[in-house]
Amino acid sequence: MAKGRAGGGRGGRPRRDAPTRRTAKPKGSSPAGKNPAGRPQRTPKPSPGPAPAPSASEPAGPFRLGAIPGATPGKWIDTWNERMPRTALELVALAVADQRHALVESEVDAALVRLPIDKDGLNVIPLYDEVPVVVCARDSHLTAAEELDAADLDGEVLIVPLDDVLGVTIPGTVRPAFAAPADSSEAIATAATGVGIVVVPMSLARLHHRKDIEYRPLRGGPASTVALAWVSDRTTAEVDAFVGIVRGRTANSSR
Repeated sequence: MAKGRAGGGRGGRPRRDAPTRRTAKPKGSSPAGKNPAGRPQRTPKPSPGPAPAPSASEPAGPFRLGAIPGATPGKWIDTWNERMPRTALELVALAVADQRHALVESEVDAALVRLPIDKDGLNVIPLYDEVPVVVCARDSHLTAAEELDAADLDGEVLIVPLDDVLGVTIPGTVRPAFAAPADSSEAIATAATGVGIVVVPMSLARLHHRKDIEYRPLRGGPASTVALAWVSDRTTAEVDAFVGIVRGRTANSSR
């Protein structure tokens, strides 16, 4: 019987003890999509790029706007929020006595102020005049008229608060026997008791309105002017943007 071929067993099959050849793989290689440990490889996430810089037409802010009592900047603030959604506007309440100090000490960037104000070093834009009104108790005989003249106030006790902004003097009125109230709110509360009257800008009468008071316009009385003011050498991009809104410039218009 013929012997099997060299290197083979019976039937030409390799012997069980013969080594099986394997193709060598480069050291450190791994199947596609897997790391050497056999786990799927994760695609590294791209690192985030730098945050986009604010637009040149939209300052970084925040913009601090001062406002004296009675000022009504709501429509301008709404326009600001529409045009400058990434720039916060902070509304800062100011007493009239402190309005200039807040500007020059950089407590605010701009402010709605009451004139007169020392304009040295400031830019001031008058905005509107307020009608003076007589505030009295709800049951006062003065409420019979739709408007009042100075002559209608003859003999009335005129209460003037310490924060008076009109400097009003009305011939024929009487000075109160009690100390002057600290502010317009306290003066109006005192007038509600029927002991006298107060003359204030209409916005203050509305601001401190009570159920037990009424007010009537005073013909020929001193008006109060509300203005926008800021320090001349600090006309920042925020200030310029707000000035444009107050002056009615559109979002695309130039100065």
